[in-house]
Amino acid sequence: MNHYERILIKNTSLDDENLNELLFKPFPERNPYENGKELIITQVAGKFLGSFYDENEYFLHLHDLYKSEKFHVLSEELNKVITPERLQAIQSIHSINQKENGLSANRFVAFLEGATLIPSHPDQAMHRHIRKSLITILELFEQKHAGGFNHPDFRRVLVDLMKWTWNHLDPWFKEADIQTEMPGIIWYGEASKSQQYFLLYSIVLGCDVLYFHPEGIDSLAEIDPEEQFIKSKTLPSTVGLEPFPMEKPERRSTVAYRATKEMDTVLHHEGSQLFKPWQLRNYSPKSITLKTTYDELFLIAKEKAFIRPNFKTEKGTVHIPSLFAKIMGVSENRKEYWNRLQDLSDSKSTVMIRQFPFTTETRANQKFHYQHSLNQDGVLDPERMMQGNWWQYKHLPIETQKAIGHAISRMCAAPKLFSEGSEREEDTKLYLFSQTTTLPEEFVNLMQTFDYSQEVPKVVLYNTEMNGTLSRSDAVVLNLLNEFGLDIILYNPPGHQCIERYIDSSYFDIHWLEEMAFRQDFKEPSVFRKLFKSIKL
Repeated sequence: MNHYERILIKNTSLDDENLNELLFKPFPERNPYENGKELIITQVAGKFLGSFYDENEYFLHLHDLYKSEKFHVLSEELNKVITPERLQAIQSIHSINQKENGLSANRFVAFLEGATLIPSHPDQAMHRHIRKSLITILELFEQKHAGGFNHPDFRRVLVDLMKWTWNHLDPWFKEADIQTEMPGIIWYGEASKSQQYFLLYSIVLGCDVLYFHPEGIDSLAEIDPEEQFIKSKTLPSTVGLEPFPMEKPERRSTVAYRATKEMDTVLHHEGSQLFKPWQLRNYSPKSITLKTTYDELFLIAKEKAFIRPNFKTEKGTVHIPSLFAKIMGVSENRKEYWNRLQDLSDSKSTVMIRQFPFTTETRANQKFHYQHSLNQDGVLDPERMMQGNWWQYKHLPIETQKAIGHAISRMCAAPKLFSEGSEREEDTKLYLFSQTTTLPEEFVNLMQTFDYSQEVPKVVLYNTEMNGTLSRSDAVVLNLLNEFGLDIILYNPPGHQCIERYIDSSYFDIHWLEEMAFRQDFKEPSVFRKLFKSIKL
C-alpha cells in the first residue's frame, strides 16, 4: 500500500552524460528517489533542436528510440476519436463558462470532474496529481490568451486535451507502475496549438517527453518562452524535416563525410558570413528593399547578397537586401549613362526587357483556386498552392516551389497594387494571385538559379513608351520578383509615369536625372565592348 501524499517532478539536466542510459532506468535507479511522504519522479524531458553532424546517425538514433518500445511516437499516432456523450458534456461546461463570463481554472476542473471527463486513478496521490496538473495547464492557457477561457481557440484545445487524455494517457497510466516508470513520449516535427498544450500537460504529469525537430524549429517556444516546463538543447547541425524513421535507415556515412559535415557546420553556420554554394536552398527568400542614392545603386548592384547591408538569415528565412528603382530621364554625361545601363544589362543572371507589355494578362476566373489555397487565417498557404492541379511550377525543385509560394502569399496578404475602379481589397488580392499563376519562363529561371547568398539576379527594363506601355499585369510580376528578392531597375528616359500608375512610389526609389529624352532608343553595346566581354568570359 502506498503511503506517500503527493507527487513531485524533478527534471534531469539535458547535459547529463548518462542521459541516454537514464531514459531506460526505472525511478529507483534514477537519482534522487525517495518514497516517504513524497513520490519524487525524476523526469527526462527536453527539446532537441537540430540534427547531429551525421544526419544518418540522427535518424538512426530516432529509430532506435522508437524500436525500444519505451516511447510512444505520438506525432505519428494521435487518436482523435471522442464519444458523442463526452463531446456534449464538454460543450455544456463550456456554455456554463460563457454564461458566467469565465470560470476559474479550479472551478473548470471541478466541473470536468463532476461530469466524469477526467479519468480516475486508483492511486489517490496520482488521482490528485492529474487534476492539479490539468489546472496548471488551463491556467497557462488563461495567461497566454486575451479573454482566457472565452478565447475562440479554447474549446478546440479543451476538446483535444480530453480526447488525447482518454485515448492515450488513461490506458498508459493503467498499464504503468507509477512508482517505477511513467509513459515516454516522442514528438517529431512541428506541433499545433492543441498538441503543444497536450505535450506540456504530459510533462507536468511527469511523463518522459522528447521533442525533436531536425530543422531546429521550436513549436513550444510560443507558449513556454522561458522554458519553465521543458528545457532545450541545440544540436550542432540541421537537416530537412523527413518522415519519422519507422524503418531503420540503411545508408552509412564515411568518416570523411562526417568530418566534412562538421567542418561545414563550423565554417558555414548562419552567423559566419561564409556561405557555400546553395547552403540556403531550403530557406525562404524575403526582400529588404534598400533605399539608395543614384550612385550607390550601381555599386550595390555589383555586390553579392551577403555583402549588402542588412543581409541576415533567421528561422528558415533569408532576408535579401535588394534594389527596386526607377531612373527618370538621362544623364548629361551620356557615356556614363550608357556604360552603367549596359553594365547592368550585360551582367550574369539578368533579364533585359525592351518591349511592353512583357506579360499576358490572365483572364481566367481563379477564385475557386484562390479560396481553396487559403488557410484558417485567410492567408494563402504555399503547401495548398503546390498541391493544386493549376500550379504551373511542379517541374521546379520543391525548395523553389515553396519560395515562390511564400512570395505570392506575402504579396497577396499585404497588396501594394492600387485597386481599380470599384475593386475591393479581396478583388485586388485575387487579381494578384491570378497574374502569378503563370509567370514568363525567363523569370522562373531567374528564381530557380538564385543562390540567395550570392549574386542577385536582375530585371532591367528600358521603357521609352515608343516600345509599348507597361501594363498592370507587368507591375504584378515586378512586385512578385521584388518580394522574392531580385533587383529591379526600370529606366524611363522621357520621365513619365508607368509603374506608378499601379504601385505606390513609396515602395521603390525614383532617381531624377538632368535631361528628359522623348525618343531615346536603346543604344546597343559597341563592337569593342562586345569583344572585350567575350574575352573576359
